[in-house]
Amino acid sequence: MGNNYDIILIALVAVFLILRLRAVLGKRTGNERPPARDPFTPPAPPPAPSSKTPRIGDAPIGNDNVVPMPGTLRPSNATSGPGGIRATVLPSASAGVAAIRTADSQFDPTMFVQGARAAFTTIVEAFAKGDTPALRPLLDPPTFASFEGAIRGRNERREKAETTLIGFEASDISSAELQGSQALVTVRFVTEQINVVRNAEGQIADGNPNEVQKVVDLWTFRRDTKSSDPNWVLIKTESEG
Repeated sequence: MGNNYDIILIALVAVFLILRLRAVLGKRTGNERPPARDPFTPPAPPPAPSSKTPRIGDAPIGNDNVVPMPGTLRPSNATSGPGGIRATVLPSASAGVAAIRTADSQFDPTMFVQGARAAFTTIVEAFAKGDTPALRPLLDPPTFASFEGAIRGRNERREKAETTLIGFEASDISSAELQGSQALVTVRFVTEQINVVRNAEGQIADGNPNEVQKVVDLWTFRRDTKSSDPNWVLIKTESEG
């Protein structure tokens, strides 16, 4: 009987231990998730650094909500004109600008150059289209007569001019002077243009529609500082070089 009691006691102890292990380790149901990583597998090496050098303005990696702002990829030179257009008073014009400002306290070189660029664009486009009514108020009589004669000759030859003004690189005041009450200011325009002349059959007689040319023009504007009319008129045009 003693041996039987020992066997029963051992069996009870074994059952007790099994129940304790189930309580601690839990019961497998077949739905357990596998471990995130096999502990015997070495961790993956970190990703190699990108060969692309980050630039100022690039969106941070992994952030789809960040958009690089335009114009921040490279610093631009400081200018006095909008849109990155150089617009300065050259040393050769400093004394003349000072004299004009003495005669007309409202004269602002920066504002003048902005207006000159607008006039340049209007005149170039109107001349190409042969729009003499648009040209007349912007030119003095002799200059208008010259432009009108060129347009008339082009029409007689049945030619058509096509001018595309790509943009301005610079519009600097290169000279200025005061003759009595007359202010004369010359602006040196540096522009990129595409110029083509077609004949009556529509064939290209001059220029290249696929070639962008850098054009440097010297345009002189005049205004009577004693006049209440604030507008300037173009009195002379010439090409540099």
